[in-house]
Amino acid sequence: MRTALLAGSTGLIGNQLLELLLDDPQYTVVKAISRKPLEIQHTKLQNIVADLDTLTEHHDQLRADDVFCCLGTTIKQAGSQTAFRKVDFEYPLELAKLTKNQGATQYLLITALGSDPKSGIFYNQVKGEIEQAIDAVGFDSYHIFRPSLLLGERTEKRAGEGAATVVYKALGFMIPLKYKAIDSAKVAKAMLHFAKQNSKGKFIHESRELQQF
Repeated sequence: MRTALLAGSTGLIGNQLLELLLDDPQYTVVKAISRKPLEIQHTKLQNIVADLDTLTEHHDQLRADDVFCCLGTTIKQAGSQTAFRKVDFEYPLELAKLTKNQGATQYLLITALGSDPKSGIFYNQVKGEIEQAIDAVGFDSYHIFRPSLLLGERTEKRAGEGAATVVYKALGFMIPLKYKAIDSAKVAKAMLHFAKQNSKGKFIHESRELQQF
């Protein structure tokens, strides 16, 4: 029996992953970090209400076996490159360090298709940098998920994604599988699947692989 810790539980993938974790008998405790109390209630759920800027103050609550990081934003949504980097680099790395110190052995991280620390695109560069930084933390098992454009109903709309989704749906048959938009539910299912494999080492799951779920 295992304990899961989820960051980003109110996001597109995180919200679906939370439900999967709560329904899975392999996890007896599911801890979810959120800035405000979650509306969902469950006997297995422990809601850690905390601001990610002060996560160190809650380190005693962060004990878990498997850590699922579904944090992410866009530069437009964050307001600046600095703010974007805080959400997509600083928070996931801080979470990794704190949970590793509390005994976590597995970390599962969502980045994006095209993640590359040497990329000329700032978004992809930061995604690549956080992949490397968490690798250095030294988890027994480290899974990186790189989905393409995500399909699904967000609680808050992201500028540009709506139009892109329409294009993908209309012309999807012309797009190579590697670049096809992917249903967020598939990514959530893939994260749970690979978390339960008990594999040791570093694994990168590209969007093409995630389409099978």
